[in-house]
Amino acid sequence: MKIILAAPRGFCAGVNMAIDSLDLTLQKFGPPVYVYHEIVHNQYVVNTFRDKGAVFVNTIDEVPEGSVLLFSAHGVSPQVREAARARNLNALDATCPLVTKVHLEAIKYAKAGYTIILIGHDGHDEVIGTMGEAPEAILLVEDEEDVDKLEVKDESKLAYLTQTTLSVDDANRVIRRLRERFPHIESPPKDDICYATQNRQEAVRILSDDVDVVVVLGSQNSSNSQRLRELAADDGKPAYLIDGPADLSIENFSNASTVLITAGASAPESVVQATIDWLVEHFDATVEVKQIREESVQFPLPKPLRAFAAEVRAK
Repeated sequence: MKIILAAPRGFCAGVNMAIDSLDLTLQKFGPPVYVYHEIVHNQYVVNTFRDKGAVFVNTIDEVPEGSVLLFSAHGVSPQVREAARARNLNALDATCPLVTKVHLEAIKYAKAGYTIILIGHDGHDEVIGTMGEAPEAILLVEDEEDVDKLEVKDESKLAYLTQTTLSVDDANRVIRRLRERFPHIESPPKDDICYATQNRQEAVRILSDDVDVVVVLGSQNSSNSQRLRELAADDGKPAYLIDGPADLSIENFSNASTVLITAGASAPESVVQATIDWLVEHFDATVEVKQIREESVQFPLPKPLRAFAAEVRAK
C-alpha cells in the first residue's frame, strides 16, 4: 500500500493558539480551569486536557464564582461574556481571530441597519456566538432552499457573512443563490472562510483523484473535518472520518493500493502518525508527502498569557 499524506493538514493557527492558551492557563493557575464548550472540536484533545484538570462546561452557571474560565476557539456571544462578568470569573479569551473578524463584521452591519444573512450550520458553537452579536439583525441559512424561503424587509440593506469552517463549494452555491435573489447584497471585502479550511479542502480536492480510499482524522462534531470527508465522498471515493486507528478495520481497505490521509484543523498530528503506523503494520505501507500549500500563519496568545508564556519559554 502507498499512503499519500496531504500537506497542509491538521492544526491551524487558531487551534494552535487555543490549545497553547489552555495549556498555559493550566500551568499558570493550576486546575481546575473551566472551558466554555470544547476548546476545539476534537475528542482526543478534549480528553487529554480533561485528564490535566480542564473542566468543559456548556453554561456559565456551571462555573463556580471567581473561577478561571477560558472561552474556546469558536467564540462566544456578548451574553456569555456578561454572564461571566456577573459571576466574577477570571475569563481569558482564546477565540480564533478569524472568528472575531466575523463577529466584528456582524456588529458593523447591524449598527448600519443591515439585515445580515449568516451562512452556517444551525447549533454550531461558532454560529451561536456570531448570532449573539446581533440577534435581531441576523437570519441563518444552511442551503439554497433556505435562501428561497427568506423574507427581508429592506433588500437594499442586506449583507451576508459565513461560518469560517464551511465547505467552500457549499458556501459558494448558497452565495450564488443569494446574489440571484438579492443582486445588491453586500459582503465583507475579504472571504470569511478560514485560510486553513480552504487549504485542506483544496488538498483533498486535488489529491483524492489519484487514490482508492480517503481517511480524514477528526471528530464527528468537527465541521471542517466533516467537509473534508464529504469532499472525498463527492469525488466517489470511500471516505472515513475517524478519531484514530481504533475506528478503522481491515475491510475498509479491501483492494485499496493507494490511500490519502489528511486531518481536520483540530486534529493533532499524533493521531495522524498513529493511523500511519496502523497501516504500515497491517499493509506494509509506504508514505509520500504531497505539499499543496505552505502555511506560516501564527496568532498571538491572549494578552494575559503572553508574559507568562515568555517566562515558560525562558526556562
